[in-house]
Amino acid sequence: MGTDRYISPLSERYASKEMQEIFSQDKKFRTWRRLWIALAETEMELGLDRISKEQIDEMKAHQDDINYDVAKEREKLVRHDVMSHVYAYGVQCPKAAGIIHLGATSCYVGDNTDIIIMTEALRLIKKKLVNLIAELAKFADKYKAQPTLAFTHFQPAQPTTVGKRATLWIQEFMLDLEDLEHVLSSMKLLGSKGTTGTQASFLELFNGDQETIDKIDPMIAKKMGFQECYPVSGQTYSRKVDTRVANVLAGIAASAHKFSNDIRLLQHLKEVEEPFEKNQIGSSAMAYKRNPMRSERIASLSRYVMIDALNPAFTSAVQWFERTLDDSANKRLSIPEGFLATDGVLDLCLNVVDGLVVYEKVIEKHLLSELPFMATENIMMDAAKAGGNRQELHEKIRTLSMEAGANVKQKGLDNNLLELIAADPAFNLTIEELKAAMDPSKYIGRSKEQVEAFLEKAVNPMLEENKELLGITAEINV
Repeated sequence: MGTDRYISPLSERYASKEMQEIFSQDKKFRTWRRLWIALAETEMELGLDRISKEQIDEMKAHQDDINYDVAKEREKLVRHDVMSHVYAYGVQCPKAAGIIHLGATSCYVGDNTDIIIMTEALRLIKKKLVNLIAELAKFADKYKAQPTLAFTHFQPAQPTTVGKRATLWIQEFMLDLEDLEHVLSSMKLLGSKGTTGTQASFLELFNGDQETIDKIDPMIAKKMGFQECYPVSGQTYSRKVDTRVANVLAGIAASAHKFSNDIRLLQHLKEVEEPFEKNQIGSSAMAYKRNPMRSERIASLSRYVMIDALNPAFTSAVQWFERTLDDSANKRLSIPEGFLATDGVLDLCLNVVDGLVVYEKVIEKHLLSELPFMATENIMMDAAKAGGNRQELHEKIRTLSMEAGANVKQKGLDNNLLELIAADPAFNLTIEELKAAMDPSKYIGRSKEQVEAFLEKAVNPMLEENKELLGITAEINV
């Protein structure tokens, strides 16, 4: 395509080749032909005399070599994409031309293909999500005992560890994986139910034979690799299915956004940094800058996915009776682009996690600058054990903490709380004793043990169950 036409940045910049192939024209129209073959085979196997093996063999011979030029010219004339492709297929298969699409309505190929493509796309999303969790699990295990300053309200709080913080990211992605697996396991085909979902055309074809008609949908489902079809429908499968799928993508996007926010804040603190390549330029004006641009891109695309989930919800809500066509144009945009954007987000997440740099000395410096305030409870207990009055010690620590805080905030000095406490005889503690109490590992609670238990009990069993999906690396275009 030339430079004088709009090209989606999702295709050009963000989504993987693999995901783009799933939503390609080739995939769509080859699936239509597979569905026409499955329908014809089913009708023949159920005793419809007018369909022969010779016709089906002819259809199979041209399953993948789609004559797009014929279909395009036909669509200009009839203004109907399905009938244009029925015609084009018939041009290639003159013996089968009269039985292609027999008894079906347009949604037989359109809707079943949508389900097939979404199912395949969900499997690719699952693969990338499992690999992302695996990479984050390695990171969490490596840094499970590395103390770091924790934040509530982005204000210094009790210390945690770098690895424990990573388990918070993992847990959110694990919840997304649970949702994905539930929706994936519940995906069903529309089957072939006719114009208003009543299978009236098959009553005519099979002379009212109810038992035979009951076999059509299960046979088509099996041929297309599905367990079953939705038991009832109008002309289309319920658009609530699209809503469920889009909500899974939005959940992944929300988790990725949260992860990327944390990385961006940590990069500002110079504690953790996303990968930065040798020749990468951070700023056109400021040559020294190392902006967290990949994490920012994660946030940017994630917001698109979260908002995109509204499209299928509105579409589902406004379908009139057995069907209206105000879903079609919207679905062509919202479903593929939601998947393409989520695919791009997961590739970026994999790339960032794979190359995360942890600056342990900066982490330690930040932690030690705040630790005296956090250690005051322990200091107070030690002084009380040595005979001090707990209430008096509490008031003294409160006053000295305010003085030390003022030195840091108003005068730009280092935190001198330990020196102030050592100078007060009420505590009866030397500066050496106080500094000995400043071992960060004393203040991280059960962080290390929590990481180990979480990985052992929750993450590793899931990874073992999905080990055939592991081992991918993500490439990003820009």
